[in-house]
Amino acid sequence: MAVDYTVIVVYLAGMLAMGWWGMRRAKSKSEFLVAGRRLGPTMYSGTMAAIVLGGASTIGGVGLGYQYGLSGAWMVFTIGLGLLALSVFFSARIARLKVYTVSEMLDLRYGGRAGVISGVVMWAYTLMLAVTSTIAYATIFDVLFDMNRTVAIVLGGSIVVAYSTLGGMWSITLTDMVQFVVKTVGVLLLLLPIAVVKAGGFSEMKAKLPTEYFDPLGIGGETIFTYVLIYTFGMLIGQDIWQRVFTARSDRTAKWGGTVAGTYCLVYALAGAVIGTAAKVLYPKLGSADAAFATIVKDELPVGVRGLVLAAALAAVMSTSSGALIACATVANNDIWSRLRGVVRPDGEEHDEVKGNRAFILLMGLAVIGTAIALNNVVEALTVAYNLLVGGLLVPILGGLLWRRGTVQGALAAVVVGGVAVITLMATHGILANEPVYYGLLSSLAAYVAVSLMTRPTDAAVLAAWRERLAGRAPELASEPVPAHQ
Repeated sequence: MAVDYTVIVVYLAGMLAMGWWGMRRAKSKSEFLVAGRRLGPTMYSGTMAAIVLGGASTIGGVGLGYQYGLSGAWMVFTIGLGLLALSVFFSARIARLKVYTVSEMLDLRYGGRAGVISGVVMWAYTLMLAVTSTIAYATIFDVLFDMNRTVAIVLGGSIVVAYSTLGGMWSITLTDMVQFVVKTVGVLLLLLPIAVVKAGGFSEMKAKLPTEYFDPLGIGGETIFTYVLIYTFGMLIGQDIWQRVFTARSDRTAKWGGTVAGTYCLVYALAGAVIGTAAKVLYPKLGSADAAFATIVKDELPVGVRGLVLAAALAAVMSTSSGALIACATVANNDIWSRLRGVVRPDGEEHDEVKGNRAFILLMGLAVIGTAIALNNVVEALTVAYNLLVGGLLVPILGGLLWRRGTVQGALAAVVVGGVAVITLMATHGILANEPVYYGLLSSLAAYVAVSLMTRPTDAAVLAAWRERLAGRAPELASEPVPAHQ
């Protein structure tokens, strides 16, 4: 295992080195939070693919393949579909807004007053997303070093917090690019073909497994529909995803770079399901489906290759974790703390804001590590995060982009009604039930439409400023959007 350990240690050291290098570039708020909005197509595509394909997509995707066969690809497939929809239909407009958070977009569209409430919901989502990624370190380090769960979470989490705090989005972008390459080589080019060969090829896999393992819809229509609601729609509105869109050099980069990343996700989804199916042939009686990835890597791969593939799993977890962490800190600082304090910084003070954003990443990172140690169930934590996001924020965000008649009162009603419905139904029907997101989304839509139609239309000046911003003709805001009454 010495060679494998060396590969992992070199990889982790490289992540910290890139954090240090990124610190030298992040000299302003724009550089620190959105990499100066300067990423070209290659880096944009790689980093976008890296953030959406995390531990759940890699370890969980293989586990679903082990449990359901090829139809286990649907979870990651719907993530790819969401990224494609975002890139083709919305990313160009989002990139032209030149904001830092989803809540700032809502304030621009509706004329202020929506930021704090929507910020709290988005903060809860990004925090839980970061927590679920951090919990996954325990699985990987347990395979690598037979390490205690708490120590594994602290070690993995501390490395991500360190490079994210040092250089912000520049550090995260550089590390994500490396992680994208490592994932591609480790999972697609090495683990996938080796797993299929070890299982005897596709003909042997078909001979040894039930036919439903090769049914594209074997996981069930209701499950696929729920994945679409949670993950496809979740990709459209998450702060972690939007913050990457904000890094694009141009709206064309956001559109086509995101399309490439979304297509990559579809390939990655199928690869994970095939690897899981091969693992079912090799290890038909594993105690847990989520153990399939670690088991096949540990038992079937040669020395060195094993270390690289485990580094790929670590890369998947770290990319999502760091993206969720900077999103969580950005929302906490810009949408909640600054607004509650009533702080509006004048133009020209972005440089001073780097220190504050860096402090919030460190603070949120410590909160994420502590929460990850306290929680055990990754699936439940991730489900809570996406239910709140989709049930509370999908309608006012897409409504703001697509429906001129939507008002700030309607948006606030949608956030509150949808959020309360989701929380209530999770309490009564269970966190993993489908009803919370179904009825939460419907109640949010009903509240948005009804309240918007009952209240005065959004001020014409606010809508005019919004259209200018969407068209890319307005300057970037130094800090917060100016409320309608100013």
